[in-house]
Amino acid sequence: MKAIMVMYDSLNLEMLSPYGCDWVKTPNFDRLAEKSVCFEKNYVGSMPCMPARRELHTGRYNFLHRSWGPIEPFDDSMPEILSDNGIHSHLVSDHQHYWEDGGATYHNRYSTWECVRGQEGDPWKVDLKMEHDFSNGFDAKTPTFADPKMRNKFLGMKINDNVNRAYMDTEEKQSQTNTFKLGIEFLEKNHDADNWFLQIETFDPHEPFYTMQRFKDLYPHEYDGLIADWPSYSVCTEDEKTVNHVRMEYAALLTMCDKNLGKVLDFMDDNAMWEDTMLIVNTDHGYLLGEHGWWAKSVMPLYEEIAHTPLFIYDPRNKVQGERRKQLTQTIDLPVTLLKYFNQEIPKDMQGKDLSVAVTENKEVRDYALYGFHGMHVNITDGKYSYMKSPLSYDNRPLYDYTLMPTHMRNMFAVKELQNIELAKPFEFTKNCQTMKIDASNQMTMSNACNYGTKLYDLEADPHETDEINDVNVEARMLKLLVRAMNENDSPKEQFERLGITNDENEISEDYVKQLKLREESAQQPAVLLEYEWTKSAKNMFNALSSFAQEPMKKMIIDGFVNFAKKQKELKEINGALILDYVEIAIPEAMKDMVTYFLNISSRDK
Repeated sequence: MKAIMVMYDSLNLEMLSPYGCDWVKTPNFDRLAEKSVCFEKNYVGSMPCMPARRELHTGRYNFLHRSWGPIEPFDDSMPEILSDNGIHSHLVSDHQHYWEDGGATYHNRYSTWECVRGQEGDPWKVDLKMEHDFSNGFDAKTPTFADPKMRNKFLGMKINDNVNRAYMDTEEKQSQTNTFKLGIEFLEKNHDADNWFLQIETFDPHEPFYTMQRFKDLYPHEYDGLIADWPSYSVCTEDEKTVNHVRMEYAALLTMCDKNLGKVLDFMDDNAMWEDTMLIVNTDHGYLLGEHGWWAKSVMPLYEEIAHTPLFIYDPRNKVQGERRKQLTQTIDLPVTLLKYFNQEIPKDMQGKDLSVAVTENKEVRDYALYGFHGMHVNITDGKYSYMKSPLSYDNRPLYDYTLMPTHMRNMFAVKELQNIELAKPFEFTKNCQTMKIDASNQMTMSNACNYGTKLYDLEADPHETDEINDVNVEARMLKLLVRAMNENDSPKEQFERLGITNDENEISEDYVKQLKLREESAQQPAVLLEYEWTKSAKNMFNALSSFAQEPMKKMIIDGFVNFAKKQKELKEINGALILDYVEIAIPEAMKDMVTYFLNISSRDK
């Protein structure tokens, strides 16, 4: 038995020709669709990069119990199980998060692995003169990074990327090219052998959308601005030409991804590998390119462009090709599918489903897909509706990380975060291990799911989620399904408390949903200036503003705003403009840009 997985990062389903795109050039994805089964309702689980990869190993959801982090000591790992049972697993990747603190235990679960350097802000090459020149030219007033530590961290990534590009000035030198080159090298040496799993994983088309001119030339367009291939995780405020340019840059990189996919398909053709080799092509999540007024991911609701992802599977046991499947599937199903393919026993803690049933018999494998970021909306779809349940109130408490591996993306947990830890009782999947219970409610995020409120969409009538629906019967049904899914995942009890919902699905009715909506509205209303009407954006901004400071400074900011508002003549409502006017006079100059940036993000309710 042999299997190949080709995995991309930030692959937008809407930009692929097999899913209906008619302008991005992806002929090898078309070819792939003809050679495999194309899944039409595949969804993410835990977001973003390493939470998704934990699911790829463990076959169970990550995001209710913790955020970004390594494989845990009690976790089951699909590639490690293969290796332990005589099936060689090999990883080739340029995904730099594998080599950082928050991902450093994943690649070691494979029998062998190779890393390719240089993607995004990978601290790879060094040119001190270039670093000095770039640093001096960087806009120190960029709002996101008025805080020196935040600015220096991002500046470091930008410097690294700028230096790295000088060492990748041809297509042959680019990280993606070398990742696929090493993958093909493994195939050349081992395609005649048996019992192996190869994972070729490229960071592309993740930002920055860096590629060579020949790919850019495929997408001619008018643009005379600065290089714009690295969108911020933020509100899309750019003009139409800039937005179009960024999309063209993404499309160019996606066509490069398509070209390298073709190399794998060519090798399988030339060596008759369709006879005995499974092929899976997937991604961790999608990406927003201005849709819904947003760039990227992470700070907004998980719209379809992020959560609904492409998936292709070819299974040599049944050789089904050129067909499509409408069953719900998720990332957690892939490790189970691979283990079953290699005739391995499925660990009891894996929750994924074997997708060979969907491929061969066209049968349903699951009745819901659960997905989300730790501490933001908890989302669920049944394939017809998508339901995004927000926290009850802006403080997002209580919220904890449950882990024995306390690392964030690029650093360990701060000492302060660990000074008041507790030990939690074992969860059903921790194999009788207690975990640290670490307060996560004070971690600064760019936005809060409470800003956007609970959302419900009819995906059949509105596949791009442009118009929310208000149907308490449907919402009650989706909320019941959500509670069931959380219980099946042994969700921490405080997740229900944070969302303001019961953990007993039998208590949920239309009346329950109506009362819940009233509670949500009440919880989001600031407890001051109740004699005025508040716009939704003003509520969001005020709650964000009051969260920036600790007591007694918080009380001073709130009292100051109350006094400021009451001095305004003919004031009829509290709106976002009034709050920004207050920031101008009340927030210290060194913090003003940063606070304004976060308040502008917080002002969004979509």
